[in-house]
Formats: sequence, C-alpha cells, structure tokens
Amino acid sequence: MALPKRRHSRTRTRKRRTHQKVAVPAVVQCPQCDAPKLAHNACSKCGHYKGRKADHTVSEQPKKREAS
Repeated sequence: MALPKRRHSRTRTRKRRTHQKVAVPAVVQCPQCDAPKLAHNACSKCGHYKGRKADHTVSEQPKKREAS
C-alpha cells in the first residue's frame, strides 16, 4: 500500500473536507394540519400524504365505551 511522501498542508486538507458536510433536511408544512414534516413523506401528526390518509400508524382518538 502506498504511503504519502510528504504531509498535506492544512489548506489542501480543508479544501478536500469542504464537501463532507451534512445536508439540511427539506422540511415543509403539511397542507392538512400545517405541522412541519419531511418532504415526500407522510405527516407524522395527521398521517396524510398527497391529500390521502396514508399512515396507518397514527391512531385516531379512541371512542369511549359507555358503561352499561
């Protein structure tokens, strides 16, 4: 395996590292409930995606059972 002959300068190292940054996620508002959500994903609050109820993990308010 090859080894570097000379040490890389700080400038050269930092120029290489400029592209190694974390991208900011695209956050948009849900058109149904106006909650912030990731783009191209179902809303975690209401479960809608493209105007339809898509997320089945979001539970609606359970109906109270009447005592008989």
